[in-house]
Amino acid sequence: MKRINSYWTIILLMIAGCGGGKQSKETIVTVDVTANYPKKELILQDFMKVEYIPLETSRDFLCQGIVKAISKDVIIVMNRVRDGDIFIFDRNGKGLRKINRMGKGGEEYTDVSDIILDENNNEMFITDFSAKKIMVYDLYGKFIRSFQQYREDVNYRSINNFDSESLICFVDYYSDSKKDVPSFIIISKQDGSIIKDIQISFEQKKSTSIIQIEDRSIHVMVILHFPLKSYNDSWILAEPSSDTLFRYLPDHSMIPFMVRKPPIQSMNPEVFLSPGMLTERYYFMKTEKKEFDFATGKGLPKKYLMYDRQEKTIYEYTVYNDDYSDKITVDVFQSTVNNEIAFCQKLEADELVEAYEKGQLKGKLKEIAENLKEEDNPVIMLVKHKK
Repeated sequence: MKRINSYWTIILLMIAGCGGGKQSKETIVTVDVTANYPKKELILQDFMKVEYIPLETSRDFLCQGIVKAISKDVIIVMNRVRDGDIFIFDRNGKGLRKINRMGKGGEEYTDVSDIILDENNNEMFITDFSAKKIMVYDLYGKFIRSFQQYREDVNYRSINNFDSESLICFVDYYSDSKKDVPSFIIISKQDGSIIKDIQISFEQKKSTSIIQIEDRSIHVMVILHFPLKSYNDSWILAEPSSDTLFRYLPDHSMIPFMVRKPPIQSMNPEVFLSPGMLTERYYFMKTEKKEFDFATGKGLPKKYLMYDRQEKTIYEYTVYNDDYSDKITVDVFQSTVNNEIAFCQKLEADELVEAYEKGQLKGKLKEIAENLKEEDNPVIMLVKHKK
């Protein structure tokens, strides 16, 4: 793996040396996942836009505010408990409708793992993890079509829109022997057929799961790894078994983006590197060690890192929300929403009411909290890229 990484580094430096074009601005970032880095504090509003949306609270629209998808017109929300309820709000937080198609029929889902919104076609792609199917509905819950995953011994994760006709998926599997399984695939939105295999080379599959079998009981702890992140109309591919993170472009070309060391294949226990929010200046990322004590419930030590493209330096970061007078941290390491919205975070109503009563809020957030009740639906914080 070290030889492969060195090869890519030399190629990219040669391209950069030619001058001109977008590629010349790209730099491969090398991250030592075992190193200690200097600390740096950031204010979220200094480099991102922040918008707050209070979700309407009524008897028909009581929800836990787990945001699954956002478009220019709607916010799609679920509950933490997978009861099949899907709530659709407009972008001002007004409840539009509640959908539930849970069941065992051919037009129903048995589970909702994720929802991918195709706003151009007004379609929802619902991943039914247990049935290994993708169900397609319109925004009123009308069934349109469904299709199976291409093989039963894999799971699709981190599914996202690739373009108007296709989805991009991370392919997850558990056997070390499946050398023929691609790391990522692009599939048709119409029938799930494979448009493109994306192979990432590695020596041996590294699982992000820790499994302990004791007294006929099976205990599992899974590292939350983000294999796909959108970045400037392209995708960052992070195969956990590889040392190189790649940038995948709309024309299906792929270039190295980031390299980790020491090699993942040489580590036991492994330390995984996962990409987080990516902005014009900052690359946020996380390291997580595959180490967990089931007896104490402690482990999976993490470090939250950030590469500053301007200073060309890696830091261990903390990000604060400037709409709080106290230093309240923001978890920027969350799922990507789309190219406009980097991520969203729900703010519980009871916590906002308490902060308001203590005089800890400022600006628009203070205005919203002034009219909240403790039992209200959460407020959704949208974090947008500055243009």
